Amino acid sequence: MSLKSISSIIQDHAQRKGSAAAVTYPDGSLTWDELDRRSNQRARWLASLGVKQDDLVVVMLPNGTEFHEAVVGVWKAGATPCLLPSKLPGREAGDIIALAAPAAVIGDVPFAYDGPCIATGAALDQFSDASVKDAGAISWKAVASGGSSGRPKIIVDTMPAFIDTEAAPYVRLGFSEDGAMLNPGPLYHNMPFLFTSLALLAGSHVVGMHRFDAEEFLRLIDRHKIGFVAVVPTMMQRIWALPESVRASYDMSSLKSVWHLSAPCPQWVKRAWIDWLGPDRIFEAYGGTEGGGGTAITGREWLAKPGSVGKVAPGTLRILRPDGSEADVGEVGEVYFSAAGTGKFRYIGAEARKDASGGYSIGDLGHIDEDGYLFLADRRSDLILRGGANIYPAEVEAALDEHPLVSSSAVIGLPDNDLGERVHAIIQLRKGKQLDLAAIGAHVADRLAKYKWPASYELSETPLRDDAGKVRRTALKAERVAWLEAGREFEVEQS
Repeated sequence: MSLKSISSIIQDHAQRKGSAAAVTYPDGSLTWDELDRRSNQRARWLASLGVKQDDLVVVMLPNGTEFHEAVVGVWKAGATPCLLPSKLPGREAGDIIALAAPAAVIGDVPFAYDGPCIATGAALDQFSDASVKDAGAISWKAVASGGSSGRPKIIVDTMPAFIDTEAAPYVRLGFSEDGAMLNPGPLYHNMPFLFTSLALLAGSHVVGMHRFDAEEFLRLIDRHKIGFVAVVPTMMQRIWALPESVRASYDMSSLKSVWHLSAPCPQWVKRAWIDWLGPDRIFEAYGGTEGGGGTAITGREWLAKPGSVGKVAPGTLRILRPDGSEADVGEVGEVYFSAAGTGKFRYIGAEARKDASGGYSIGDLGHIDEDGYLFLADRRSDLILRGGANIYPAEVEAALDEHPLVSSSAVIGLPDNDLGERVHAIIQLRKGKQLDLAAIGAHVADRLAKYKWPASYELSETPLRDDAGKVRRTALKAERVAWLEAGREFEVEQS
């Protein structure tokens, strides 16, 4: 084992790679030398504000070079970066920052905040850019999450900020010093942050987007000869919705690995990408921000096991019934990551949901087949109970999203006096399309059992998923229940 701090690994790359590009965004780039020197200045500034070893430092910056230099600066200060969106409303930002109790904040705080703060774009000239003392925090990252309940929590990854360079995860993923990766996702979200961090630790060139755009994504792959991308299914759908002539006009031959994760991927989308790029370049991963015990599957494996998220390694996870007993093969239950296979994490503001053996759940439901492959159903909190039958919103959304009129959908359960809950679908139409409810209804009827059909539909003019591909069903449901109680009717309904 050869442990090195994240700080020293970045510094080593800077000494070797110097003027080579480390990070590139539409409005500028940083060389390895610039990343190293500017993060040294950041570390000194944080120290001057009283940041000490193992403190949390909130980073609430938009995607860009400044985000990366700030995070590396936090690591060099021996502290843990705590990631927050840069555009949180004041009350939500206040709740999460109060929960984190950070030693400092980097970014523009949207409420009256009297703690130590470094504003977005602040000049660093007053601080030396010379090397700082090697440091590494006891926890290498912390990610804020609204959670399925809507109450904020912070997930602290208690893996120390040190890497075993002889068994580094970035090597297994195919990152290399002469490679380039593209990140289209928001860096405050765990998946984009994880992969861009691993890429930098490998010495790869990180190319980023301020905000996802389907054609720009293709253009950047072509221009920078990108070898690695990590996306969410929403992005995959938007790219696939481009005219075929547009997709074909960009060179994708440099791509070696396309990873998708963070949300369920409709099977038709996955098949389309496999047909387009080939099964050996498509990979899927499943796990939580908490880390540990996840699964992965190649495109070729997936063709043999459509819908699976990968084979379960022995001792890493189990499927449990509500009474805590182990589910049978093929029986849907709650997914628990076993204590032996779990990642090291702690929550601030929440308690982990654990089983009798100490394993934990992030609220997902699924089953394991006779060959040991995991298939996810949905989140426990999103499950719709209709007349005693379980309905998984993700399954209904996958059917809706396959229709050529539908850009995106979110399915929730609303109160029903007879059956307990009914299925309600919120849909966003593709640009320039007109609603044809009969066609959409027939499409769903051809794919799902009748009890899963939406009883009501609603049109939305705004995106239903955020840049990380997440849909907050709890909030959508609460809003619509309030509408019903106020006597409001939906724009479109069908019996």
